[in-house]
Amino acid sequence: MSGRGGDGLDLAQLRTFLAVYRAGSVTAAARLVGLSQPTVTTQLQELEKRLGSQLFERLPRGVAPTATADELAMRLAGPMDALEEIAGGVAGAPAAQPSVRLAGPAEMLGALALPALAPTIARGVRLTVDAGPGEALLTGLRAGRYDLVITTVRPRGRTVRAEPLLHMEFLLVGAPEVASRIDPIELRGSGTGFGGVALVGDAEELPLPRRYWRQVFGVRLDAEPAVVVADLRSVAAVVVAGGGIGVLPRYLIAAQLDSGALVPLLEPAQPPVDTVFLARRVGAPALAHVDLVHDTLIAAGRGW
Repeated sequence: MSGRGGDGLDLAQLRTFLAVYRAGSVTAAARLVGLSQPTVTTQLQELEKRLGSQLFERLPRGVAPTATADELAMRLAGPMDALEEIAGGVAGAPAAQPSVRLAGPAEMLGALALPALAPTIARGVRLTVDAGPGEALLTGLRAGRYDLVITTVRPRGRTVRAEPLLHMEFLLVGAPEVASRIDPIELRGSGTGFGGVALVGDAEELPLPRRYWRQVFGVRLDAEPAVVVADLRSVAAVVVAGGGIGVLPRYLIAAQLDSGALVPLLEPAQPPVDTVFLARRVGAPALAHVDLVHDTLIAAGRGW
């Protein structure tokens, strides 16, 4: 693929740029486009000169896209993929299935998605998995960095199609010996009656506990976390060990609830619930392994 686009940009350079953007590495992109690493670097430098803006920040391992790169990738993803599909069809030889690029919340990937996808590996599927905040992952999806994204953020716009994957219920839980020291009536009445028990959260702002108190008790939670750890799996570990109470998604602590290691402090009629979506980009090339991963996750979601 060569030549120049209507704005004077070189199509070969744009193709190389998109490969680097999606691979996150000059070395990996060079393999994808069949060029040497110095050639890829040179093409990127020439494209940056034409645009008058830096596209990537060099990291110890790989590269990180700038805002300019994000915008350019979103503009290029659909047209370039369509051209690649046409070129592949003209060549006539079926291309090898690339690795399926899946992204989502780390704890959900580990607890639900990857175990469900294990059987697809025996069918030849290769997976490249990434974790991060929802909006950033959706930006990557729109730009073609990912094939599928699991997200609690409902995508907007016509470039992404999202399907409900899971309704995620949140519980206020503690270890049995800790829960026995808390009066549920005090919780309902004031929203701060912990009986000296610590509150564990995944952020200083306590988004999950504050939402729970607001929805279940109708009051603002005025409390400070005793432990903040930015991973819900670690929050669960602290709570199971008796370090305090916390608000956690049911799917993540199902085994501990079944074993009695954790108990709900309350069973509200309407607990907080989030809808989790499986998103994919509209107009992306049809790939059998992406379809297989998508269908496997949707089927597994019915039992989660």
